[in-house]
Amino acid sequence: MDQSLLFVLLLLMGREGLCQTEEVCSKTVINSCDDCIRSGPYCVWCQDLNFTKPGEQEAARCDTIAQLKTRGCTVLVYPTNRLTIDKDDPLAESFIQQEPVQLRPQRISLSLRPGFPQTFSISFKRVQGYPVDLYYLMDLSYSMKDDLEKVKGLGQDLFAALNEITQHAQIGFGAFVDKTVLPYTNTNKDKLQKPCDENDQQCQAAFGYRHVLSLTPDKDEFNRKVSQQFISGNLDSPEGSLDAMMQAAVCGDIIGWRNSSTRLIVLTTDAGFHMAGDGKLAGILEPNDEQCHMAHNLYTESSEMDYPSVGQLAMRLEKNNIQPIFAVTENVVPVYKQLSQMIPKSEVGVLSSDSNNVVQLIQNAYNRLSSKVTVTHENLPDNVRVVYTPICKKAIKQRDSEGVCDDVHVGQEISFNVTVTATLCMGSKKSFTIRPLGIKDTLTVSISTECDCECVDPIERNHTHCKGKGSVNCGICSCHEGFVGQFCDCAIGDKDERSLRASCQRQNGTECEGRGDCVCGRCQCHTTESGSSYHGDFCECDDEHCEKFQNKLCGGNGKCNCGTCDCYDGYEGSACQCKVSKEGCRTLNNSVCFGRGTCKCNRCECKEGYQQPRCQVCLGCPDPCLTKLNCIECLGFQSGPFQKNCSKACSKSIYPEMVEQFTITSEPCKQKDSEGCWIKFKMEQLVGEDNYRAEILKQRDCPEPPNVAAIIGGSIAAVALIGILLLLLLKLLIHLNDLKEFRKFENEKKKSKWANADNPLFQDATTTVANPMFTG
Repeated sequence: MDQSLLFVLLLLMGREGLCQTEEVCSKTVINSCDDCIRSGPYCVWCQDLNFTKPGEQEAARCDTIAQLKTRGCTVLVYPTNRLTIDKDDPLAESFIQQEPVQLRPQRISLSLRPGFPQTFSISFKRVQGYPVDLYYLMDLSYSMKDDLEKVKGLGQDLFAALNEITQHAQIGFGAFVDKTVLPYTNTNKDKLQKPCDENDQQCQAAFGYRHVLSLTPDKDEFNRKVSQQFISGNLDSPEGSLDAMMQAAVCGDIIGWRNSSTRLIVLTTDAGFHMAGDGKLAGILEPNDEQCHMAHNLYTESSEMDYPSVGQLAMRLEKNNIQPIFAVTENVVPVYKQLSQMIPKSEVGVLSSDSNNVVQLIQNAYNRLSSKVTVTHENLPDNVRVVYTPICKKAIKQRDSEGVCDDVHVGQEISFNVTVTATLCMGSKKSFTIRPLGIKDTLTVSISTECDCECVDPIERNHTHCKGKGSVNCGICSCHEGFVGQFCDCAIGDKDERSLRASCQRQNGTECEGRGDCVCGRCQCHTTESGSSYHGDFCECDDEHCEKFQNKLCGGNGKCNCGTCDCYDGYEGSACQCKVSKEGCRTLNNSVCFGRGTCKCNRCECKEGYQQPRCQVCLGCPDPCLTKLNCIECLGFQSGPFQKNCSKACSKSIYPEMVEQFTITSEPCKQKDSEGCWIKFKMEQLVGEDNYRAEILKQRDCPEPPNVAAIIGGSIAAVALIGILLLLLLKLLIHLNDLKEFRKFENEKKKSKWANADNPLFQDATTTVANPMFTG
């Protein structure tokens, strides 16, 4: 395909990155021509037999056309887009046949290379006198009483207005109120039969949606049927208009929609609408199934199914090519304008209070609908992108997925450029349709992808290019069994090819790291783009990908070796960017980083915990006051855990000095030793990590030993005192108990009654007592 044509197609597609003047082939793992073609839209395969050098990877055959031609390739292999027009009937001039053609072509086939856009043109012309089907759907709630009286005489005017557009017009009529359940309608038996005011005699029973008249060209029949309608009523303000529109859209046979006609629904109301979810107020949970449920011209599932959602209604109206016109009173115009934005090819008009302007409203809305042509698509396969470019005087750019032309007159031919791009390979042929909204005519686009190479190969089975041990496939050797290699020159013997190739893989990775060919079990490394060679047992090394400094490899001060810079004498650093110097790392005592780091690039790289710039302070290191206590005790006072091996354990890390007064300016340490004495000392870290000078105060603070006699005497006295106190407490308790018992005895004594009598044991001896038995 010509390169300028590719650029133009990509420009139509709107791809990013077109500011680049050079095409790029993003090569991944390429083992064949098919792999090359699938790796990117600009990738082309060179079929020349001797294009690659010995040891060079066959992936070098995959590149852009410009690059391959520069390298001397003469036979280029790449698929191109193909477009076939399968059906292209001419556009009709007027409605003189049953099925006038308004869109051309009608059927095309595309064979696309992924990533390459294909542009074609479609034409549309609205036929003069094209039939119109108008279904008048009216709100018959009580507030529309005056409007109904006006509509009853509109038949003549409606047909006259439609006859100005076409001689093939039909009009139908339907009515709606709301679901006949609470809280939408009063379910009292009498109120269901007569939901209007008591004084209103002409009132029909409550209903959801009623189909009154199928589409007919007879204006007298229309007037007769509408004149028989009476007002009804409900409770709440929103009506069941979406229920009615859904049934009018899906019950095509009952309504009488013709196959070849402009289909219009004129909805007249003065109230808002219920939508999906509102049915829960009445306990209706079953969602709308978008099916026709009409019996005896009534919507039978009104009380069983929820209202449809706006999305459901919009989809059904679009699928059935129905364009709604919302003729509503001024108080609800904002609501229906928002609804119109969600329903394609719909219009909103302001209805007067008594509907006397409805005919003019319909005419104006129809003119607006017919003058705007919107082209879109359906059933688009995955990984396929479509962009529309209108070719007309008043093109409207809304979004890539549709093209819009406005101010189009009847009989005027307009065009759209359609750009189709497949982003990935597809397994089988698929199709989608393109059509103008509200029009029956469609364009069916069948699409397949070209992802395979069509190479013209030599017929020899034992080709000389392959040492007589293989055939040529798209310029590369396909070896016979038992032979491998670029030219089939390696006999694998008793080894299988898998084991030979495994020996060319590092840690079960890519063969020769993708930088060489596995020949008889050893890697033959390729050359790099600059002409140097990959190296290493698995071609894992190259000398071109080291760190750069000032945009120079290894700063120009070293040599790149397998990804690491080997610096020349006098230079250091990961990119050899620094001269060898330690001046920036010198400390006041002339050490380098205090012996706690290394100087690289004239800067200290400190050991863990130590802080730059000179590695003097360690914020995360343990406190030496604690870690060196045992050494301080044994060096200063010959005691503690290290007493027996003090010189071995501590002499190399601490240099002690016994002092009367500190001279070191650091914070003093005060720790308790193994004998319970307080040791005071100061430490100064010298050069190195574990190297200190210590000043230890000669005098330790040791507490006096306890007085054992006093402790024992005090303990005995305390025990004796406690014993005496316990005895006194016991004596007190006994006394209190005796006192209680005595008081109790006294109380009992007072309660007793004593009789006055003589005790016979103490009477005088002269006392004579008469025996009653001998009494006379």
